Amino acid sequence: MPLRIEDYGLIGDTQTAALVGSDGSIDWMCVPRFDSGAVFAGLLGTPDHGRWLLAPAGGVRRVERAYHGDTLVLETTFHTDDGVVRISDFMPIRTHQVELVRIVEGVSGRVPMHMDLRIRFDYGSIVPWVRKEDHRLRAIAGPDALVLNTPVDLVGADQSTVAEFVVEAGDAVPFVMAWHPSHEEPPRTGDGLRLRKDTITWWKRWAAQATCAPETRDLIMRSLITLKALTYAPTGGIVAAPTTSLPEWIGSVRNWDYRYCWLRDSVLTLGALMAGGYKEEAFAWRDWLLRAAAGDPADLQIMYGVQGERRLTEFEVDWLPGYEGSAPVRVGNAAHGQFQLDVYGETLGSLHLMRLMYPPEDDPTMNDSWPLETALLEYLEGAWHHPDDGIWEVRGGRQHFTHSKVMAWLAFSCAVASAERFDLPAPVDRWRQARDDVHALVCAEGYDPDLGSFTQAFGSRQLDGALLQLPLVGFLPPTDERIRGTVAAIERELLHDGFVLRYRSDQTDDGLPAGEGVFLPCSFWLVDNYVVQGRTDEAWALYRRLASLANDVGLFSEEYDPASGRALGNMPQAFTHLAGVRAAQTLTGAPPRTMH
Repeated sequence: MPLRIEDYGLIGDTQTAALVGSDGSIDWMCVPRFDSGAVFAGLLGTPDHGRWLLAPAGGVRRVERAYHGDTLVLETTFHTDDGVVRISDFMPIRTHQVELVRIVEGVSGRVPMHMDLRIRFDYGSIVPWVRKEDHRLRAIAGPDALVLNTPVDLVGADQSTVAEFVVEAGDAVPFVMAWHPSHEEPPRTGDGLRLRKDTITWWKRWAAQATCAPETRDLIMRSLITLKALTYAPTGGIVAAPTTSLPEWIGSVRNWDYRYCWLRDSVLTLGALMAGGYKEEAFAWRDWLLRAAAGDPADLQIMYGVQGERRLTEFEVDWLPGYEGSAPVRVGNAAHGQFQLDVYGETLGSLHLMRLMYPPEDDPTMNDSWPLETALLEYLEGAWHHPDDGIWEVRGGRQHFTHSKVMAWLAFSCAVASAERFDLPAPVDRWRQARDDVHALVCAEGYDPDLGSFTQAFGSRQLDGALLQLPLVGFLPPTDERIRGTVAAIERELLHDGFVLRYRSDQTDDGLPAGEGVFLPCSFWLVDNYVVQGRTDEAWALYRRLASLANDVGLFSEEYDPASGRALGNMPQAFTHLAGVRAAQTLTGAPPRTMH
């Protein structure tokens, strides 16, 4: 049996990422970009598809894990009958080099250690040629190559590389692996101990910029660090998660590739980072957006690659069995061709929020995005009338989704606000009319008086967790009876063990078999709704329950199964972390600012 999804911790260098298991294994690593072929893909199948195990050779009595303070250096401590040993795993922040460092340190006693390294490229399908050069190992196949430096004696065995060694108290044994293009000479790897010191310093300096209320600091700080790790530093793009095909329900086919930049996730992540005081990341994302979205506004995609790539063709990796048999394993995402109205609202809303936080009179570049905004709005004036695929990317046909229309309203609302406040050239009267038309239509067609609630789509009687966004974006006041009724209906119909489902998958025609866990971002949105409705005690109670669903090192997945107590979906999930940050900020007295 593979480890549980929640048994993994994240390491990364803001260019790529790896997952480290609580048993000392690295089962998933992508290089050199989030969307490239995995070097280790054992998380999705078996160790034969790639794995790097480094652990005590004998029995382990107890395992403790923690990040080294406010950093992305993961420390796993193994307590054995022979003594205690600690492994530090991290990826140094290097501009032109991708490295993965593991340092084995003796804490007490004398502990025998075992290493088993199975290098596989292209999602576990390619066994590279491997040769040993003194204390250096080189592996090469196709466009990819790895070099591993360590003082430990390495031995080849059954298409893997193994080692047996002993660490005593005070010992520090480094393993430094670097990826490089196979047609280039291998890079000079750094000294592991020095790299650890530099990496700790870099992350602590970055984290020191944040301001967090003490009551929720742990969740906010770990979430901000995780969101930074999901940023592709060379371009400013922000991925939804570093993994693909971790299932939304064990054994299901709801397995998607999340290693791309959703506009929705990116702008919400941007909001969390701006609220945390990270201006540089905000401007880097804005510049990424201007590059990625350049072209015909009608061709705006809901997601892009980390460098702005548009062609994200989805295919199935049939040689991998999937996590606990949850096939298929997918690379690429067919949803990139969907039409989703909400991304216009989130994009225009985030650019307006940036303009409010960093006024053009202080930074004239804040208006550089205005030509793009006006072009998007010109297209949206006609497009908002059409059905779309919705926030949840259902594959069962387009509908007039209520949440989608509300986000179109947000786009016009924010555009009018920006034009009026900052004296920007715009057809304000036309946009104001469009804003009012959308609002009136949603109130007439998206609300069911018999249910006393807004519904998932016009003419539907189904509910949707996304409706919790209506008061949070300012569509109606939280005290409006239609909003109170919607929250009450969601509590009645979509709560499962106190957490929120996105929708009833057994009642929604999304073209896929029913079955998924509770959706953690929607559950955090319910916290926000409780706060703005004055239900503070309920808000804190739900927030604390949600915070307890993070794993032992503070990471959230996308979904959760209350029955088994297991995390579900890709991990760690930016959407969940940013929703948690917002809820924490709202609870601790941050202004309940709406995006307009």
